Amino acid sequence: MATDKELGDFLENVERRAFKQAVYAVRKDEAALDIVQDAMIKLAEKYGDKPAAELPMLFQRILQTTILDYFRREKVRNTWVSLFSGLGRREGSDEDFDILESYEAEEGSAAAESSMDEVERTQTLRLIEAEIQKLPARQREAFLMRYWQDMDVAETAAAMGCSEGSVKTHCSRATHTLADALRAKGIQL
Repeated sequence: MATDKELGDFLENVERRAFKQAVYAVRKDEAALDIVQDAMIKLAEKYGDKPAAELPMLFQRILQTTILDYFRREKVRNTWVSLFSGLGRREGSDEDFDILESYEAEEGSAAAESSMDEVERTQTLRLIEAEIQKLPARQREAFLMRYWQDMDVAETAAAMGCSEGSVKTHCSRATHTLADALRAKGIQL
């Protein structure tokens, strides 16, 4: 059973990584803050009595579910806004009204992104993922812990059971290998 201090320390340590993960998913800082706060409250209220070792897995699951809930709410909200956006129009202007012209997507949102941009981004991410899979296991492990999970060098070294110097070497080699492979495919990041 986790103590209040263990729960508080866990939430303090995971807050920044959770925020980055939420921002990456929803692309809005304010929404990401709300999502992380909701996930932390849910963990504390419903699972605060669980052992400290189970908290990371539970929190990750709660965070992912909260992000999915956000997208579901946004989809419903956008549907209703689209359906009722024309109710305030003046009579007689129906002929020239075009819902697509009146709908302006918020800058930085997925709706503002063109289909071509979305396809290019998806293809680039697939190439990056494929190149990451080609890395040697230790390099891939160090790279993902450092740059995806946002762990520092000491945390990564402890998790991998090696020295901090080894982590730095693995990460350096992985980034150079990825950069060379992507450059060879014409991708400049």
